[in-house]
Amino acid sequence: MNIHAGADHMQPPLLDVHDLTVEFSTRRGMVRAVEKVNLTLAKGETLGIVGESGSGKSVTSYTVMRILDRAGRIAEGSITFGGVDVGNAPEAQVRTLRGREMSMIFQNPRAALNPIRKVGKQIEDVLIEHVQAQPSNAREKAIEVLQAVRIARPEERYHAYPFELSGGMCQRIVIALALACRPQLLIADEPTTGLDVTTQKAVMDLVVELARERNMATILITHDLGLAAAYCDRVMVMEKGRVVETATAEAIFRAPQHAYTRKLMRATPRGGITLRDLLPEEVAAEMAPLTTAKPLAGGPSLLVVENLIKEYPRPSTGSGLARLFGAKVAPPEPFRAVDGISFSLARGESLGLVGESGCGKSTTSMMLMRLLDPTSGRIIFNGEDLANISAKTFARSPWRSRIQMVFQDPTDSLNPRFTAARSIADPLMRLGEPMASAALRARVEELATLVGLPVSLLDRFPHQLSGGQKARVGIARAIALDPELVVLDEPTAALDVSVQAVVLNLLQDLKQRLGMSYIFVSHDLEVVRMLCDRVIVMRSGRIVEEGQTEAVMASPKADYTRELLSSIPHPPA
Repeated sequence: MNIHAGADHMQPPLLDVHDLTVEFSTRRGMVRAVEKVNLTLAKGETLGIVGESGSGKSVTSYTVMRILDRAGRIAEGSITFGGVDVGNAPEAQVRTLRGREMSMIFQNPRAALNPIRKVGKQIEDVLIEHVQAQPSNAREKAIEVLQAVRIARPEERYHAYPFELSGGMCQRIVIALALACRPQLLIADEPTTGLDVTTQKAVMDLVVELARERNMATILITHDLGLAAAYCDRVMVMEKGRVVETATAEAIFRAPQHAYTRKLMRATPRGGITLRDLLPEEVAAEMAPLTTAKPLAGGPSLLVVENLIKEYPRPSTGSGLARLFGAKVAPPEPFRAVDGISFSLARGESLGLVGESGCGKSTTSMMLMRLLDPTSGRIIFNGEDLANISAKTFARSPWRSRIQMVFQDPTDSLNPRFTAARSIADPLMRLGEPMASAALRARVEELATLVGLPVSLLDRFPHQLSGGQKARVGIARAIALDPELVVLDEPTAALDVSVQAVVLNLLQDLKQRLGMSYIFVSHDLEVVRMLCDRVIVMRSGRIVEEGQTEAVMASPKADYTRELLSSIPHPPA
């Protein structure tokens, strides 16, 4: 879909990158991260740069902004922005351009903000630095900037710290910082990673609306092809530092020319296909077809959740003076993160738990894992009410080995001091039967083989593994004790689409082979559609809809479910 009106291509481009080559100095010599990249961008135009991790997308954008790591340098080529040779301009001149004429939205909004400075003051800093405001009127202008990015109650949010805001709100603050000086060029580096689909749509609609209002050129860097298709005029595909294809968004998605582009398109989850269809044809052909075995019916459920509630106390709003004089101040009503939900899970079943950020799905999964105590309710697993066992003592309970978890971030969930083998062995050493070192190593190698991790990588540390390899280590660790239930918390959110395709197929194969049940927590509805038998939709701590996945996706009954489904960006069919 073409969002922007066509720019006047008779005018010279706002940004012209010619034969750009970027090198980094490493211990093993020079590494060429970007090679012979060419791109042009006109005012009012949106260019999408897509590709997997390591393709050179971010390095290209950092070079345009002249914020490369100290070890990086422009080996060849030129960057011209508004008639200025950015590559050779003095640092003082480039510093003036950054923020005022070209700006950037970074991938992690919380990391981009100062955690100990109020967000309003951070916007003031930008305005004052680029002479867009004086100290006397900076607060007023900062509030106007917050209003421009549609932040509710901007006067209150001005005084907030980043940790007091949701992920979507932090992203709006970062957009406000980037647009405070009304730049001509905005570079958005994975601006919606980790956001739920409704927040993602709100953020991208906001960027597009502001770009249209200000005739601003935009570069959208993403590995989400649906997002690029929905919001970009042209798309540039990068692989291993080179541009392999450039065309209009409609042309590149309807008739991709390069094999790599076709591979990315094939790996993107969408309706009407199976998990095997995500894999490259030659890989899918070598794998056994997925069976359509149904969850075991007729017997008792593996898991039954009854009226589960989790409340958190709110800070007191009473007057400090009233408390000082002994006046009784009624405590505020607690915040109810999970509000009386009930559901069941059959043996061998996959259940999807979906909803926007803050809906209670992660809190629910933490209570099911017994990492968090519920306020009230029952968690009946194999006939035993696990809610009666406190979270502090559950780690030593014999039930611990039967419920395991795969965490969202494959990097942060691994101990950086442990090799892959030691990470996989950890639950065996802590919760399993004692075994000799040779038997332990043999079991670790068996698990590595089961998840498709080469045994030769077992003695590597996490920083020496790719994202997909680290995800496999996390999965091997979770299944080491042959659990009956595995809770998967956004296990593919940080992975490229091709790696995600492999991991999703691996999870489905393991479920069928080992007879496990899954609870799959996600905001990616297309992934849930392909992996889960049933789905539960949550909002504000409550279940608003549940049922067979295909039925809910095809004919949703709740307005909120329809809103979620309509927010999913789709590449052209």
